[in-house]
This record gives sequence, structure tokens and C-alpha cells, in this order.
Amino acid sequence: MSSTTRARAARRLTAAAAVALTASFALAAPASAHVEVEAEGARALAEKVIVSFNAESESDTAGITKLEVVLPEGIAPTDVAYKQGPAGWKLSATDRGYTVSGPPVAVGKDAAYSVVVRQLPDAESVAFKTLQGYSDGRIDLWIEPEKSSDGGHGNPAPMLELKAAAAGAKPVSRTPSATATESPSAAFVVLGILVVAAVGVGLWWMRRRGDDEQTSHTTP
Repeated sequence: MSSTTRARAARRLTAAAAVALTASFALAAPASAHVEVEAEGARALAEKVIVSFNAESESDTAGITKLEVVLPEGIAPTDVAYKQGPAGWKLSATDRGYTVSGPPVAVGKDAAYSVVVRQLPDAESVAFKTLQGYSDGRIDLWIEPEKSSDGGHGNPAPMLELKAAAAGAKPVSRTPSATATESPSAAFVVLGILVVAAVGVGLWWMRRRGDDEQTSHTTP
């Protein structure tokens, strides 16, 4: 092999190695965007906590239109109320959490919103897995619970760290008491029985009166 051929082969190998090295760094680099969550005074069993989210955009051509959140254990969809967010956006409950959605935010802009949580769970941290949708149909999944094994962050779920519960803090009741929910129904049942009984007595009395009148007319 001539020196010229060997030099060309060396240059090709060097270029290929550079491409491979660049690709490996690109794969290992952490995701540039993510969803952040924060809450002032976030501690276990805290009540009426304002939890704020900021979903960073990863698209240069489409705006964010929807953020679907899977709630952590200990927070029910009915425990979450919408506070504020992008213009025209609303919150709707789902079987596993809630969705905030509306008109697309400006292309390349983040979507920030906040909710009020009735009570935070008795835990050290809670993850709010989020599906981030765009106007072109793209969906980013921020659902991974931990850092990826290669040192990058992959697609981590928004994680809220909680301080220890305050002294005397207790879980609030998640459902109305049985008495409160059942009393109105029982009242309607009793009322219905009384109405039916009254109608029955009235019909019996009218029939009895008719029989008496007929007897009085036929008696010589």
C-alpha cells in the first residue's frame, strides 16, 4: 500500500472516529428541557398548598397545548383545584389525575401554571408524571422516576421534595361522612313511603264512602 493510500485511510478513520465520538456525547447529554415543580412551604400533610409547574418547550415549530399529570399516591383528582395558567387554559379531572389545556402558547415559550392541593401526602417526595402535548401532535413524556444509568437525566418526572410533617399534622378526611351522604336519601325514602300511604288511605276512604252512599240509596 502506498503512502498516499495509507494517508487517505488514516484520514477516513480519524473522521469516522470523530463522528462516533460526537454521537456518543450527544446521546449521553442530559435533556435540555424538562418540567419543574415547586411549592412554598412544601411539607408532608401540609394543607391548601399552591403547587406551581413550569413546562419548558422543546419545539421550534409548535406551541404547548396540554399538560396531562398523573398524580402521586395520596392525592386524588378531586383534591386539586386550578389557580392560574396560560390564557384560556382550564383544568379537567381524569381517572388518574388532571389535564390543563387550552390555546397553544407562543412557539418556543414555556407553559407555566399552578394548582391548589387540598393536602400533600405523608411522604419525603412526590412525583407528578407529566405528558406534554404540542399543537402539531407531538408529546413529550416526563415520567421517569430517577436519573438514567448513564448519568444523564433522560425524561425525569417533576419531583417535589417534602419536609417532615408539622407537629400535630394529620391526614384530612378524603370523603364526606356516611351520615352526610346518606341522610338526604333516607329522608326522600321516608317521604315517599308517607306519600304512598296517604294516597292509599285516600283511595280507601273514597271507595268506602262510595259504598256507603250506594247502600243508602238501595235500602228501602
